[in-house]
Amino acid sequence: MKHPYSLRLLLFFSILTAASQQISAQLSPIVDSVPMSDGRKLAADVYIPSGMTSGPVILIQTPYNRVYYRFLGLPLGISMALNSSNYIFVIADWRGFYGSAAAAYAGAPTTGVDGKSTVEWIAAQTWSNGKVGTWGPSALGDVQYKTAKENPPHLTCICPLVAGPQFEYEEYFPNGDLRTEYVEQLDALGFGLSATLMANPVHNTLWTYVENLNDYPSSIQVPCFMIGGWYDHNIEKMLPFFNEIRSSSPTAVRNEHRLLMGPWEHGGHSTASVGTANQGELTYANAAHWNDSLALMFFDYHLRTISNGWNTTPYIQYYQMGENTWQSTSAWPATGTSSTSFYFHQDGSLSTVIPSNTTDQLTFNYDPNDPSPTYGGPTLRADLKQGPWDQKDTVESRNDLLIFTTATLPQNAVLKGSAAVHMKIASDRLDTDFDIRLTDVYPDGRSMLVNDGTFRMRFRNGISAADTAVIVPNQIYDCVINLPNTAITFLTGHKIRVDVSSSNYPRFNRNMNTGAAMYPGNNMDVLVSPQIAANTVYTNATQTSYITLPLVGFTTGISELNESKIAIYPNPFTDALTIETGIQEECVVTVYNLIGEQIFSQKFTANTKINTSAFANGMYVVEVRSGDGVVNKKFVKQ
Repeated sequence: MKHPYSLRLLLFFSILTAASQQISAQLSPIVDSVPMSDGRKLAADVYIPSGMTSGPVILIQTPYNRVYYRFLGLPLGISMALNSSNYIFVIADWRGFYGSAAAAYAGAPTTGVDGKSTVEWIAAQTWSNGKVGTWGPSALGDVQYKTAKENPPHLTCICPLVAGPQFEYEEYFPNGDLRTEYVEQLDALGFGLSATLMANPVHNTLWTYVENLNDYPSSIQVPCFMIGGWYDHNIEKMLPFFNEIRSSSPTAVRNEHRLLMGPWEHGGHSTASVGTANQGELTYANAAHWNDSLALMFFDYHLRTISNGWNTTPYIQYYQMGENTWQSTSAWPATGTSSTSFYFHQDGSLSTVIPSNTTDQLTFNYDPNDPSPTYGGPTLRADLKQGPWDQKDTVESRNDLLIFTTATLPQNAVLKGSAAVHMKIASDRLDTDFDIRLTDVYPDGRSMLVNDGTFRMRFRNGISAADTAVIVPNQIYDCVINLPNTAITFLTGHKIRVDVSSSNYPRFNRNMNTGAAMYPGNNMDVLVSPQIAANTVYTNATQTSYITLPLVGFTTGISELNESKIAIYPNPFTDALTIETGIQEECVVTVYNLIGEQIFSQKFTANTKINTSAFANGMYVVEVRSGDGVVNKKFVKQ
């Protein structure tokens, strides 16, 4: 049965069949059926530890076949050791899926109503002590919110992973650009969203209705422990919803909610998932299984009423990648950050110094028939890599992008929050996309993906049909791309990099650059008379392009780091300025007058003397820039 709403995605069941063939032992649950409000029944497996006559229950509601748990074992680190568990598990198939397929019909109760019926059925069983919690990732997390919304009397707490309840236009069309592989994967799983999405590719009244229907923080009346990952695609749903339940759920429960954000992918294929040490090409050993440990602590406190200190834990615990440490905060974004802008320069550098030239610009070609490929990131399709992968060979070796990189960092750049890319752009076509990849460049040259974003230019004025319009070829426009929240420290010796392209395919739909219908024939991935676009990013003092990073305690340039190594004299000066540095690398000295005009520039190493006899009397700014940063000082010509 197909469902007309979002299922966040299969988490690990794409590998279950192969794995089950390798496991000789299997669990033997009690097979039961759970009566729903309409009299039909859902199939359920009940796992009761040996010797437990009555106890708390963890409910898992799945559209991915409850039977697989018999072969792969139970979650939360229990696996096949059921008898060591302090909990009874009930795993039920959703209405219309697998063992519950026969319960489906048009107009049947929602998954939330079915969830309420299941919770109350559990509470009435002799083996239940009346306390019921829920657990599960992705679609299994989404249904927990829907169940909590129905407020079952015996629902005690919920633990959704990599999931938020919202159903939003931006989830499927970020800045107007369809998430192609995401929707393809949902269709492959049988949930058939593409027809509805293709019929509504701009924000309209249907989207407004659905969005309002699926954002209900005030309805979460039980403690909620949300678990997410910095490489997951649901970050921008989870963080806002956590803030909302902390402020809008019933007063008695607001302080009971908790959030854990780890260095994790969504999962769904490959061996990486929430809680594993290996993520993409990186390893986070001290993050392994934190999700299980803290989830059990959460359940022990609320379902077993154990005084384990859970009520004193921080509201938010998060993993600071790069430093690879667990940190905490009372709210997100974390406090203590300040926005630092790094400007795009003509030479491919990324610097806190504003460009001085007034005409610089860079142009690259984008061919829809040969798009920049997706390589890692928050993907879902089974044939794509997921999480942090090196962009150097697959993406950055191509000629269809611009690459901007900082000098080697002389200090840690501690990012907590959402980066934003502000560009002045132009194109010779009627429509095109701009795509951003933010990477952490290691000393060995690896360019590890942190996160990404996209923008379809016809949506520059908004996402409704009335807002959309083709662009005027070669006219300059603003393009702002807000990247997903993250927590990463770009370590000393690393570099920060921004890749600018016009595709990231198949993660996002390929723009045909024609300005015509985006999805001809309601096909979400088709090219009709595509055109090659020449796309320009401006990198000058008048049209600046830059990325703003929310950094903690970051000091910009050698003005604060290495000023003691630089001597510029005399001040005032007459016919010459002498510059001496202790920096054993090439530097650039640039002189500006008080209205910002560049009147002199020269490269040098170690020391130089500038002939200033032609300078008019007055005030000047002398800038010395090296790979480490920049220092600016005011000087007077007499």
